[in-house]
Amino acid sequence: MKKIFISQRVEVTGDTKERRDALSQEWGLLADACGFLPVPLPNNVNIIKAMLKELPPSGIILTGGNDLASYGGDAPERDEGEGLLVDYALEKKIPLLGVCRGMQMLLDYFWVPLKRVEGHVRTVHILDNGQKTNSFHNFGAFVLPPSLKVLARSEDGCVEEFEYGEYGNIRGIMWHPERYSPLRQDDIEWIRRFFGI
Repeated sequence: MKKIFISQRVEVTGDTKERRDALSQEWGLLADACGFLPVPLPNNVNIIKAMLKELPPSGIILTGGNDLASYGGDAPERDEGEGLLVDYALEKKIPLLGVCRGMQMLLDYFWVPLKRVEGHVRTVHILDNGQKTNSFHNFGAFVLPPSLKVLARSEDGCVEEFEYGEYGNIRGIMWHPERYSPLRQDDIEWIRRFFGI
């Protein structure tokens, strides 16, 4: 079974302000349906480096949650760890999927400025490729450099899917495949193909 590293959001809890790494149980359901072993990563660069060395993954998923620190978010440790994961995926030429905030991380990594968007939280989009998707994001991009291939846009022109690399091994999507109940078979099939499962 392929090991797929999966990033976690940072949650700051209650009065204690304890910082916790968290991952929705929905990701476990999606991993099971797709047939891969999800390996949740702590938001600690030293541990991520050790895990990349000792447990090299077959692929990486950057999940949603937390705005980027450069756009007002409160989890700079997550940004640092995910930047390291993008470096690793590019160096090793392994597939990396960025979901929602994960796609924003990829765009920022490639120096694409993000803009605050309206009408993209708790809504449904019909993309220009005909796909119907959920939407839960506050930031997006409208113009990408030629090195990033746009695969889909929402009604207002916001990029909802893109790929990078000679083999398209870096992909960003703005929707949440894990949040569908039941899970969508189309999502399961393309995720399996993307990670070579």
